[in-house]
Formats: sequence, C-alpha cells, structure tokens
Amino acid sequence: MQVRTRHTPTFGVARLVMAPAELVLVDPETVLATSYGLGYERKGKGSKQVGLCTAGPEGGWVDVAPPFPGDLHVVELDGNTGWCFAKLGWLASGSTVRTDADAPPLRALFGGGEGFLNYATGQGSVVLACCGTLDVVTLTEGELVTLDSDHVVAFADSVQCRLRAAAQDGPQSIRTGEGLMFDFAGPGLVLTQTRGPRQLVNWLRANGVSSRS
Repeated sequence: MQVRTRHTPTFGVARLVMAPAELVLVDPETVLATSYGLGYERKGKGSKQVGLCTAGPEGGWVDVAPPFPGDLHVVELDGNTGWCFAKLGWLASGSTVRTDADAPPLRALFGGGEGFLNYATGQGSVVLACCGTLDVVTLTEGELVTLDSDHVVAFADSVQCRLRAAAQDGPQSIRTGEGLMFDFAGPGLVLTQTRGPRQLVNWLRANGVSSRS
C-alpha cells in the first residue's frame, strides 16, 4: 500500500494505492471514494466495525477522509517498534499491520478495560488523522512531558507513560479519555494534535450548537 495525501494540513485526504489483490483495512465511516470495481465489505459490529478493501487484478485505490478538519500522518511500522494510537484518529492500515486493543502496553494503562487507544505492530503503514495540525514531540532519554489525552494522536512503545486524572474530583473515563492526562518519559516519539476532538464537541454544545440547532 502506498499512501498519497492531499489537502493537508487543513482538510487532509489520503489515497491508498493498492497492488493487485492487496487487502487494506479502513474506518468504514471515512471512505470517500474508490476506484471502480474495488472490493469492499464491512466486518465486525458497532465500534469494532472495519472496512475491508480488496484490490482487483490490476490494483486499485481508496480515498479516506476524517470527519473533522485537520492534518494526516502516516506511521511506518518497521517490525520492531510498536505504536499506541487514538482510536478516533485511525483511518487505515495495511494487511501486514496487526492491531490489538488488549495488548500488554494497553492492559498496563487501562487495567484490562476497554480504553480509547489501540496498539499496532508488524510492518507497513498506519494512516492517522489529526484534529488541527500535527506536532511531533521528540523525547530524549529521561526527558519528561505531560499532555492532555485529547491532544495525543500516537506514541511509540519505546516511550514510558503513565495515565492519571487531570482533577481528582472531575469526571474520568478510560473509554473516551475524558479527564485524563499522560506523563511521558523518553526516549521516543509522541504525536500530538493542536485541537482536541472531545474539546471541540464540548465547546459546540456549550455554545448552543447541536444536531437540533
């Protein structure tokens, strides 16, 4: 799979160019267009549903675009380093990429419950969306940083991290990340976004903008 992006960094669209008979997994809610004759079917149920795209004998392509405005980023897995990423930010991944929401790094964070992150290993591309513009935080050995969970797009599993409450008396949810902060320690990369999707939704509601407006 080759990834070609356009309209970044404001309204990013990713075109996934596929080899003959290649398989690609996508978020079914983000499919914008496909080449004629591309095989497509939905697998799974509810929030765990994915779209399975299958190229024909001459290859093909599929365009994916996130529901919110912003940038795109492609993480290239090398078979050695795994990546944790926000479920809301996932757009697509190659068939050689394995994802596991119950992987050991996530069990350590969420205590075995279903959280707002997923985990990817293997080799290949993972296409992620940012709400706003992407910032890459490069942490050196022992360097520390604290980030609001709503602004975290992804981080390498070489980074040490701790998840904690932003305020002890405030609402908290490991399913959505609400009310939670990350403490990261290097070395490694942390990908962040300049806007938070959850904060955007809360702002719209607080200012009278809703589906019934």
